[in-house]
Amino acid sequence: MTDEYFMKMALREAERAYEEGEVPVGAVVVMNQKIISRGYNMVEKLNDPTAHAEIIALTSAFNLLGSKYLPDATLYVTVEPCLMCAGALYWSKVGRIIWGASDIKNGHQVYTDDRNPFHPKAQVLTGLLAEESSELMKAFFKAKR
Repeated sequence: MTDEYFMKMALREAERAYEEGEVPVGAVVVMNQKIISRGYNMVEKLNDPTAHAEIIALTSAFNLLGSKYLPDATLYVTVEPCLMCAGALYWSKVGRIIWGASDIKNGHQVYTDDRNPFHPKAQVLTGLLAEESSELMKAFFKAKR
């Protein structure tokens, strides 16, 4: 299994969000080459501004493992995490964070001046399947206008 494979699985979650009228962001948490949790934006569905894909996936992983730390996990998310999700990723000590499209309006980088908001030991990879992630976001917002 490759990073690209798991990002495609996160894209499937984003497509689920899109189909349900949510901003199309999807995430998966992987350990030992196996998806242990999935999430997609459920802000509208749950009437909860914290119900982002990353938070849903992280909470599911914590519950599955009975742990609040995920140093051996990788989180794949289709869009750059916002500041709230970056904080959750910091505190969960996720070992690797991989995202697709940058978010120039709401991504964590808008607020962190290029400082790393993630745990110091976390590896970060950006731009994986960025075009696919970006196109899904563009299609969603174009349909909303």
